[in-house]
Amino acid sequence: MDGTGGTGPRESLQNHDPKASGKTFLVHNRSGTHLSELVLESAMRRPEKYTPVPVRETGVDIINIKGIEDIGYAQQDSILLNALVPEENTHCRQGLYFQDGQRRVDYVLTYHIKKQSSSRRHSSRLTDNAFTRSLRRGRVPPPKGDPEVGAQEHSLHYHEDDKRFCRDEFESSLMEMGLELEKDEHTKTPGVGFVKIHAPWHVLCREAEFMKLKMPTKKVYEVKQGSNLVEKINTFITKLTEPLHPNVEENRIQNVKHLSYPFSREKQHLFDLSDRDSFFDSKTRSSIVFEVLKRTKCTKSKHSMGITSLLANGVYMAAYPLHDGDTDGENAEPNDRKLLYEEWASYSVFYKYQPVGLIRKYFGEKIGLYFAWLGVYTQMLIPASLVGVIVFLYGCATVDDDIPSMEICDKRNNITMCPLCDRACSYWKLITACGTARASHLFDNPATVFFSIFMALWAAMFMEHWKRRQMRLNYIWDLTGFEDEEDHPRAEYEFRVMQKALKKEHKAQKPEKVKLTCKDRLPAYMTNLVMMLFMIGVTFAIVFGVIVYRISTTSALYMSSNPTTRSNVRLTVKTTAAIINLVVILILDEVYGAVARWLTILEVPKTDKSFEERLIFKTFILKFVNAFTPIIYIAFFRGRLVGRPGSYLYVFESYRMEECAHGGCLMELCIQLSITMLGKQLIQNNLFEIGIPKLKKLIRYIKSKRRAFQEEEQDKKLQRYETDHFLEPFAGLTPEYMEMIIQFGFVTLFVASFPLAPLFALLNNIIEIRLDAKKFVVELRRPIAARAKDIGIWYNILRGISKVAVIINAFVISFTSDFIPRLVYQYMYSPDGSMHGFVNHTLSYFNVSDFQEGKDPLEPTDLEYKVEICRYKDYREPPWSPTPYEISKEFWTVLAVKLAFVIVFQNVVMLMSDVVDWIIPDIPKDISVQIHKEKILMVELFMKEEQGKMQTLESKDSCNNHSPVPRPRSFPNSHTND
Repeated sequence: MDGTGGTGPRESLQNHDPKASGKTFLVHNRSGTHLSELVLESAMRRPEKYTPVPVRETGVDIINIKGIEDIGYAQQDSILLNALVPEENTHCRQGLYFQDGQRRVDYVLTYHIKKQSSSRRHSSRLTDNAFTRSLRRGRVPPPKGDPEVGAQEHSLHYHEDDKRFCRDEFESSLMEMGLELEKDEHTKTPGVGFVKIHAPWHVLCREAEFMKLKMPTKKVYEVKQGSNLVEKINTFITKLTEPLHPNVEENRIQNVKHLSYPFSREKQHLFDLSDRDSFFDSKTRSSIVFEVLKRTKCTKSKHSMGITSLLANGVYMAAYPLHDGDTDGENAEPNDRKLLYEEWASYSVFYKYQPVGLIRKYFGEKIGLYFAWLGVYTQMLIPASLVGVIVFLYGCATVDDDIPSMEICDKRNNITMCPLCDRACSYWKLITACGTARASHLFDNPATVFFSIFMALWAAMFMEHWKRRQMRLNYIWDLTGFEDEEDHPRAEYEFRVMQKALKKEHKAQKPEKVKLTCKDRLPAYMTNLVMMLFMIGVTFAIVFGVIVYRISTTSALYMSSNPTTRSNVRLTVKTTAAIINLVVILILDEVYGAVARWLTILEVPKTDKSFEERLIFKTFILKFVNAFTPIIYIAFFRGRLVGRPGSYLYVFESYRMEECAHGGCLMELCIQLSITMLGKQLIQNNLFEIGIPKLKKLIRYIKSKRRAFQEEEQDKKLQRYETDHFLEPFAGLTPEYMEMIIQFGFVTLFVASFPLAPLFALLNNIIEIRLDAKKFVVELRRPIAARAKDIGIWYNILRGISKVAVIINAFVISFTSDFIPRLVYQYMYSPDGSMHGFVNHTLSYFNVSDFQEGKDPLEPTDLEYKVEICRYKDYREPPWSPTPYEISKEFWTVLAVKLAFVIVFQNVVMLMSDVVDWIIPDIPKDISVQIHKEKILMVELFMKEEQGKMQTLESKDSCNNHSPVPRPRSFPNSHTND
């Protein structure tokens, strides 16, 4: 209902006798006395602003305050509509409608009100109004009583009144734009006032035309899935996967589609307007109202643009559209929110596809695209998980056949290794590293090379699959041809521009268009650069601190008298260091998120889109460095900056740099990667997402109750706009995307060291989808429906990660694993072409007499025999060589092969990825055919319409030509009636 069909205030006053009806006048003052005819005339000056509301005696005030000096200040021509206190929830359909039960609430604004006792309400109101009148005349009444108290009260009143003036002007401007408002300050939520907004039909039509919203026309056409064979295959697959589809109408394949066209008031006959209430759905209505709120000016209060400035300055507490209704309970009527809760936000439907169409219908295209992308990503993780599990099982099956690990575990090989630390550590037997060597083979085997190539191609396939899915959704959701329009300036930007303009006025410069330049932002840019480098430096410092922890803890544990402790030193240090890294990463993630937002605010971006992109870039850089720096250190630096026995490298001249285990650093990399990935997913992504919103909601509710709900009111059900007020505000999709992008990094960047990463990511995402769904449907206020045709900057980040992943995996295979050294030994140095003797080949000799003074073991006889020669892992000349302890030629041979492998692997895999990119078209063929068909049908539709107009004009011309008494004004009249 558009609200224009009812009688205006003048008619309602003329047709209703208050004495006969037992109701008050629609327009009255607070004391109940009737207003003068002058007041009534001013109140009825613009009847199109409001339609009359059926009320009881206790509630509705529609007051035009122009000319009423005894009541107080209000913005000129403004009308305040105070809502009834509902005694029954069904009176206004649980708060989804105005008090008349007909006009739907499209948007809600909330503001702070100071509750006063009923006995003092009238007098305090008069005092405030006297004060506001003096403000309007430029005079401030002197505070009475204690000067300090009076000054505080004066400051408080001035601040509150200034906000009220802003609200009055803003609401008056909204009504001038055609919106209808209804206020409610007598709710069960103390200290909060609500302004309910309804957009009538003519406003919806006008704004839909301005926003170029594509709406379905009456014209329908058949959608073909492709050739007969493709159609049959699609039908078979649909029937086969029938149990996996959610039970919603929007998810069913439609054989016909409405032709869509940007809405135009001049072409309303093209659209099916038989049911105006449902033509614009609730998501569209709220987005239209928000567009009006954003551009409505509030210039007299020094806020040049609407709701964003007012929210930033505390004039309004919040602004949000309403949810459609309850999700459960006896009184929950069928609605889209309830359907989403049952078919999407429930863990019992985890195996089903997401109802992406319904998500888009309820939350808008931007959120719909996020969940569609998350669904495609999760779907693509299934084959990656299967291959990863197969690679892991291959490692388990071949561990007993791995010759190098068998040699390490062979008791007949009496190999004595050099101490792992100075003084405290003694010589040790290589056989004690048997367990680590066998575990390393699970992840360090020839199959991991194949898996790295597979995952690089998988990333390319995923990107192409998503592009095709995105184009299909663009077609289904009528987003083809949609272009992002220039957004409204942000509140902070407007404030800075206003400050700059005022400075120019003081300097008496010529008036010109003011905007922020690079010179204005230069201090912010310098602060950004310095802070970003500082934060990255903090990350490096923490990683270095963990390194020192590992080194010192290793030395301390080796000095323990407990043999069990000494035998498990490596495992203890690896695990505890990984857990410390995880805790630090979780803490710094929150810190870096806040720092990135602060730095972006300093830059004062002009639009919300620019703000979001800059925030995403900074957050991604900081969180990526935070998450992957410890992993990069273990993969590429640990064990390579050690030195050799007798000439080790030291930190702070006392801590010897740590070495990798004999099986290589790949196992330690796997431990660090698994603990970080699983910890982030379990703690940060799941527990934080469940716990923090619930905790915030509980705190807000408790605070509200402490402000003292009356005992009898506590059990009463709140209105919908009150219930939504207690929900957590929607903070954007950046956190959701960010955790998935970091996870994508774990899955692709170091997959050569952890083939089970896709499996853990898949299990997490199955839970994550339902967790996010429940959060959006139940825990959060309904977001503003934003249009978008793609996922924006995130796609470029994904492409960048997938390209970098190829390079990193090439280096992991070459430098972290033993794949290349084994390959070189087998084909260049092995006497029989097998791996027998590989372990001995990788170990160098050291004469214990060459230890530096004070660095040799305290207990050299720990192995019960005197040690003269010990072994260490490196390619160096033996002590009896002419060049003892120098790097051997085998080292350079292996290094050359490693570098060659990196170059070949990188180029071959990237070439294969580009081939996949080239072979798979970005737009599915059937979609391109349908888009072309739509254009043809649209042209035909307008040609028929034009032909109809021409025939009508010709028939009228012929009638005028045969008229016996020609009248000069007949043609204009006929043209007007057309």
